[in-house]
Amino acid sequence: MAVQTEMPTVEGGRGNSPASRDIDYVMHPYTNLDRHKQTGPMIIERGDGVYVWDDSGRRYIEAMAGLWCTSLGFNEERLVEAAARQMRELPYYHVFAHKSTMPVIDLAEKLIALAPVPMSKVFFANSGSEANDTVVKMVWYYNNALGRPDKKKIISRIKGYHGVTVASASMTGLPYNHKDFDLPIANILHADCPHYWLYGEEGESEEDFATRMAANLEKMILDEGPDTVAAFIAEPIMGAGGVILPPRTYFEKIQPILKKYDILMIADEVICGFGRTGNMWGSQTFDVWPDILTCAKALSSAYLPISAVMVNEAVASVISANAGKLGTFGHGYTYTGHPVSAAVALETLAIYEERDIVSHVRAVAPRLQNGLRQFADHPLVGEVRGTGLVAAVHLVKDKQTKEMFDPAIQAAPTLFSKVQAHGVITRAIGMDAVSFSPPLIISAEQLDAVVDAFGKGLDETWDWMRAEGHV
Repeated sequence: MAVQTEMPTVEGGRGNSPASRDIDYVMHPYTNLDRHKQTGPMIIERGDGVYVWDDSGRRYIEAMAGLWCTSLGFNEERLVEAAARQMRELPYYHVFAHKSTMPVIDLAEKLIALAPVPMSKVFFANSGSEANDTVVKMVWYYNNALGRPDKKKIISRIKGYHGVTVASASMTGLPYNHKDFDLPIANILHADCPHYWLYGEEGESEEDFATRMAANLEKMILDEGPDTVAAFIAEPIMGAGGVILPPRTYFEKIQPILKKYDILMIADEVICGFGRTGNMWGSQTFDVWPDILTCAKALSSAYLPISAVMVNEAVASVISANAGKLGTFGHGYTYTGHPVSAAVALETLAIYEERDIVSHVRAVAPRLQNGLRQFADHPLVGEVRGTGLVAAVHLVKDKQTKEMFDPAIQAAPTLFSKVQAHGVITRAIGMDAVSFSPPLIISAEQLDAVVDAFGKGLDETWDWMRAEGHV
């Protein structure tokens, strides 16, 4: 059965009627488009802090910050004013052909200063998908410039998530991003998913599992031929694939292998960047030393679309020299370095610094992490995992064997629905896990409310499953 990712309709809002308008003309991403004709959308009308309201006036804590992104909540007036000021001064200009604007110059300078490792240049795009798509082209361009036309393969990982463009969706290691899209494209490979709880062998320690993952990666490189493998891309924490933390010593063991075979390390910080893990970067949390880093989402607190690719001097100098040889760097988007998006991103970074958002995350994160871990012994819960202000609860039918529920039961979407009925919006990841990624400004008391609503929904889901004979 094909895995669907739609969520059951829940109480509140016009989304409970066959359609909130006579016809909904929107083609909704990650939605069962056929079912949507009957359920219609849930309409969110306004937001304030960590809260959003639907069109029936019901309030919810948005415990996913939208799509992992609205880090400063839904009514940060300073970001609104930053956009308005820039709109009045210069609402648009490009950065093609030696042109630029001060917001984009200042933002690039700020990002270089904030980078977890020394970086040299920043390329701007509009989404995480575009940033990672750009990385693929950069890696190929870089190796062509070095006279290595065969060194083009990029290794991602099963359950990794890197976007939905043709190239970035190919790197994404999830079936529903490939099936019937004719993906992945050539030169994209997928290494093991490093999820110790799910894939560790009996008697295997976490460190031994990491050793096996590293050995399997090196074998893949050798089997493919090191002269054909160009880069390895990884999220510090695998986000949409399940909030999967790397096993202890994983990156410590992976990175020397990459260096050994002259393979670029790409850190996808689209979700982890800007404080989510309790450090400014997930790379700092897990000791990753990338040659290339991508970021988006919290870069502007999602108020306007913007993403960035940072490259170190070794990569930047080769790309620059090749552009000189060819006469131009033939890549870019109309909205690359959009001045309004850049101005909002600059203000976002200023707020992070002034309010010491990273310290706030560290202070309140235990309320989320410890709160969710109290459900570890619940009969439905296989694993609770996370760090900082990102977490997931993985559901199982059998705690001992880790047997999952039949996808047709929609275990996680059902739990999501019941939690939402208690005024908290989370996200079901596939059919097995529910994730949390609240705005970074959330308070300890609001996190307690999130945990309380989740506990109620979990018990109600257990009661429903027993009543239906699913357990």
